Amino acid sequence: MIGELARPALAGRPAGRSGAGLRRSLVAGLLASSIALVALVGALGGVTSPAFDAGSGGQQQPPSAFALRDIPPTYLELYRAAALRYGLDWSVLAAIGKVECDHGRDPDPSCTRVGFVNGAGAGGPMQFLAATWATYGVDGDGDGIKNRWDPADAIYGAAHYLQASGAPGQLRRAIYAYDHATWYVDEVLRIASSYRGSTAPEELAAPSGQVGSLAALQSATSTPVRGVPGVRAVLSPEDGHLALVPLEAPPIVQAMVVAGNELQELPYGADGHPDPLGAPDEDCSSTINYILYRAGLRPLDEIERENPLAQDYLHWGLPGPGRWVTIYATDYPTPHVFAIIAGLRIDTSHDGTDVGPNRHQDGPRWRILDHIPTWAHWSIRHPPGL
Repeated sequence: MIGELARPALAGRPAGRSGAGLRRSLVAGLLASSIALVALVGALGGVTSPAFDAGSGGQQQPPSAFALRDIPPTYLELYRAAALRYGLDWSVLAAIGKVECDHGRDPDPSCTRVGFVNGAGAGGPMQFLAATWATYGVDGDGDGIKNRWDPADAIYGAAHYLQASGAPGQLRRAIYAYDHATWYVDEVLRIASSYRGSTAPEELAAPSGQVGSLAALQSATSTPVRGVPGVRAVLSPEDGHLALVPLEAPPIVQAMVVAGNELQELPYGADGHPDPLGAPDEDCSSTINYILYRAGLRPLDEIERENPLAQDYLHWGLPGPGRWVTIYATDYPTPHVFAIIAGLRIDTSHDGTDVGPNRHQDGPRWRILDHIPTWAHWSIRHPPGL
């Protein structure tokens, strides 16, 4: 069903539903595995990011077994050489390369195809904006050309930018300058820690995906958590209400997929306003509110206070499609909002906009269609860093 029901008056929390309850963010389980998200600090009583000592000599530490498995040899050599030139910890540089384009393996054309950029205008394996590259770009391979899609140039340019932004002495500030999101800083430092020496956590050492992360997610939900190789979520062949979690997606994206799975049995309705937790039904905007909260991207008190409807997502986040998550919102001809998460669309609209197993069902469902529904002009946005 398309469109929003009337905004209800602020009231107490609606009655809980089986298997949902008043949940905390799904990433809370991953925080136990050293992921910290600033959005959860208040709710979880002051969780902080993994400790990092900029003077600990990380630049001199050898790669861990996990790093040797995860980082292509050419990229590892470039990270270490660029870090040595600019006095940085190579593992931090490598962690940024992992988050941005998976060391050049991300299928997004903006990562590897010269001239291609993402919705924000970033391009190359270290995802530089043109203006930033014009200031900090480096000819890393000495061929006389500064090309942000060339791995050597991009990695040396990233090292130059980090140094100019305060690294190594003000490391968190420098990483934050690279991407203005505290979760991004924490994720980079977590991955960097796993790349140094023999300190890789067990779940990161798994060669075939983030198995430990999925176990942490499962511990926070009664909904089944099942993984699939790669970066795209797909529907389970046995259950059209279950999206398989892509093992190579960031933990926040994995949490969003699980949050979407938690809503699949609910009908369409407005009881998810202003509090989307424990509601017996959800409309389009409360579906998005719930998923963003469960992934740690919007605090629950903010959602309850602002009570966002579809039209409120016209200007939320950053403009353009995201690499992992894209939110589509419109206020005409009727307000509506939906999201594409790791390639799979979650939407309360189904009539003519779904060809999958849920095509005749109301309520928040995973939808399959080979194009974006064309009945409205969409505002296209994405969560910062995703």
